[in-house]
Amino acid sequence: MSKPVVAITRPKDRAKKACEIVEKLGGEAILAPTLDLKPVNTESLKDLVSRKDELDWIVFTSPTTIVSLNQFYPDFIESLDCNLAVIGNKTGKLAEENGLNVDLVPEDFTAEGLLEEFKKQGITDKTIGIPRTASARPTLPEGLKELGNRVILAEAYKSLFPMNDEKVKELILKIENHEIDAITFTSPLTVENFFEISDDKEKLAEILNENLLTVCIGPITAKVLEKYNIAHIYPDTYTVQDMMELLFKHLQGE
Repeated sequence: MSKPVVAITRPKDRAKKACEIVEKLGGEAILAPTLDLKPVNTESLKDLVSRKDELDWIVFTSPTTIVSLNQFYPDFIESLDCNLAVIGNKTGKLAEENGLNVDLVPEDFTAEGLLEEFKKQGITDKTIGIPRTASARPTLPEGLKELGNRVILAEAYKSLFPMNDEKVKELILKIENHEIDAITFTSPLTVENFFEISDDKEKLAEILNENLLTVCIGPITAKVLEKYNIAHIYPDTYTVQDMMELLFKHLQGE
């Protein structure tokens, strides 16, 4: 087949690696962010920073959390004196680049996977800080509390509807014109916002099922695709690299 055209819907500041992977695997990447991320200095974040000496653990669930803390509290990360858990290799790598030792990375890059690791290690009666977006699922903080821990939840960034939705409208037009071979989604909101921008959700879902390969990063995002009745696949390991490799294997009929 000719060079496959792959649509990437993740936020612009996180999409560079995904685009590079697509091109390295022999495809053409089309970037149309359906989600924007904005670091914010909230009262809850100020509270977490002021209570850093209380922390036994801190959890970073995304690179944007680290970016936000460095932007508003540049001395915070280097002064941390607690255990660190991260979800995902990219988050872990950025934490290490900021001089931190990562104590725990779950094999399953989800809140459920991290909770399972905390449970296995018998981590209870600890104070755990979780800076993240307010729109994140309650699974992690609620699960940690159920294990007997104290949780300090802080909003470090906002997950926003794309401020420029023209790129997404252009992508939808390309999809309708059969110019896209595959589309990728890396979070539930990338799916929700994509369909929110569409004028005809049922028609778009029909075209995706008939003409495109839809690939998502893992089971949490897959649940939202199921809501829209979109046929999809996702890799066993929930990383962008594995997602793209799976995508190209399917496109090549392997």
